[in-house]
Amino acid sequence: MTKIWKETGFVGDDPWVIETEETKVGSNEKAIIGLEDFLARAKEGKEGGFGVLIKPADDVRRLAGHLDRVALVAVAFPAFNDGRAFSHASLLRSRLGFTGEVRAVGDILIDQIPLMLRCGIDSFAVSNATALKRLAENRLPGIANHYQPTAKPSMEAKSYSWRRIG
Repeated sequence: MTKIWKETGFVGDDPWVIETEETKVGSNEKAIIGLEDFLARAKEGKEGGFGVLIKPADDVRRLAGHLDRVALVAVAFPAFNDGRAFSHASLLRSRLGFTGEVRAVGDILIDQIPLMLRCGIDSFAVSNATALKRLAENRLPGIANHYQPTAKPSMEAKSYSWRRIG
């Protein structure tokens, strides 16, 4: 079973569904569609409010100029050792200026969530049993040292420079 988690806790009634040949959205649901489908709809002038699924090999920069029509970007982690979605999330936040929801989908492990948060991902479709248990217990692992800037600004004014945006 997959649950949606944000830093505020689990989300009870999330409307987003990744649309596939087998799975279509219902009346109270919102579609997350692939990049090519989204770009085709954007070219036709279809209304916004879509969710877009960015797979590891996709070029997220193709969304530039269309992000005002996007409500959510789902970045895919097909395997725990495929980190290209970290770069996608970081590019969305830092270079493309996307302020909407960025969601991690796929193989989400508890140890990766703090790093995903730093890259600008703010919601997670979690199905891993260990991750679900630890999140339910509010046991998110910490990271003591950081060597790079983050897409997510630090809440503390006197924080270290590597925790602030540029």
